Amino acid sequence: MGTRLAGRRILCGVTGSIAAYKVGDWVRDLRRDGAEVTVVMTGAATRFVAPLTFAALSGRRVYTGMFDPEDAEKIPHISLAREHDLILVAPATANTIARLANGLGDDLLATVILASRAKVLVCPAMNSQMFSHPATQANLARLREFGYQVLAPATGKLACGEEGPGRLPEWDAVREAVLAVFSPQDLAGQRLLVTAGPTREPLDPVRFLSNPSTGRMGYALARTARRRGAEVVLVSGPVDLAPPPGVELIRVNTAREMHEAVLAEYDQVSVVMKTAAVSDFRPRTAAVHKIKKTAADRSLTLVRNPDILQELGNRRQGATRPVLVGFAAESRNLQAEGRRKIRDKQLDLIVVNDITAPDAGFATETNRVLILDRAGGEEALPLLAKEEVSDRIWDRVVVLLGCNS
Repeated sequence: MGTRLAGRRILCGVTGSIAAYKVGDWVRDLRRDGAEVTVVMTGAATRFVAPLTFAALSGRRVYTGMFDPEDAEKIPHISLAREHDLILVAPATANTIARLANGLGDDLLATVILASRAKVLVCPAMNSQMFSHPATQANLARLREFGYQVLAPATGKLACGEEGPGRLPEWDAVREAVLAVFSPQDLAGQRLLVTAGPTREPLDPVRFLSNPSTGRMGYALARTARRRGAEVVLVSGPVDLAPPPGVELIRVNTAREMHEAVLAEYDQVSVVMKTAAVSDFRPRTAAVHKIKKTAADRSLTLVRNPDILQELGNRRQGATRPVLVGFAAESRNLQAEGRRKIRDKQLDLIVVNDITAPDAGFATETNRVLILDRAGGEEALPLLAKEEVSDRIWDRVVVLLGCNS
């Protein structure tokens, strides 16, 4: 079981939509992240999914009515309001949204929300015409005025057969919103640039030079920075990963394309996090047509690609912005190589990992890294999930941003 939400108590309010069946998986995943989840269902919701389903998935009693005689002395709408750190309303129907916008207290969920001071996340799900109706839009605007966070519904084919906005938001985006509630917003107001993944240098139309980078570390850094309030630009080489919710994604293939994209953003960011595994060399020429086995040369002439991080360090000319963070994948002499790169490339931090370790580096969900700083400090992190490593790195960057402000 995960620990990102350990000790957090989340109330999940399920209302009467066919999308209610999807929320069962959400409850299970929240528990995997360590949260305690209590489910409150409206009467209409119980027509779509049995309370027993949510009881099994949450491991807790499911509340369905204002006047349930069980535990009546605890005044459930007050005790539930006080006991939870977050209220997640999903799916939120047009009827429930209208009820909340007008402060009604005619069912248990609405009354709990009225009595609570917890953060409220609302996940609309309904027919597209209902969602776009001025009344619904006015009600959603009212909820935002109350301080509730309203997640944008997904767009696609609906249960009624229509297509358009109104699908329950995707779980990845909802999970990020939940985690952001419990994350420090210490990167709010910062625009950050993260590079990730490999680059590909073409030999001919079907072959290229590259490396095993999967982009997981860079994507984890982009995801956790966004979670902590930052505006994030992710420049990514070709990877098989979905972009983190709320992150601006710029896709590139070659080192020169990444060089161009990074320089275009450089003057607008306060941090450059350079995790991409950029090819140091490219073929001098790329064949227009596929090279045949019988005609292929036995030698390949390579030329250097631009050293992006070196150029950024040179451009900074002793200034403190943007903060420059490099990554180094090494097979030996980790500390010495890291120190050399900090000095030569004028970095603030470098994160070094041992690519010979089977449980760290490329194509793994975990990493074990050594963080070195310009002042001579170092921190060796134990084996951690890449998101946890990312948060530890951002902790260091936050200090640098604060010290240099």
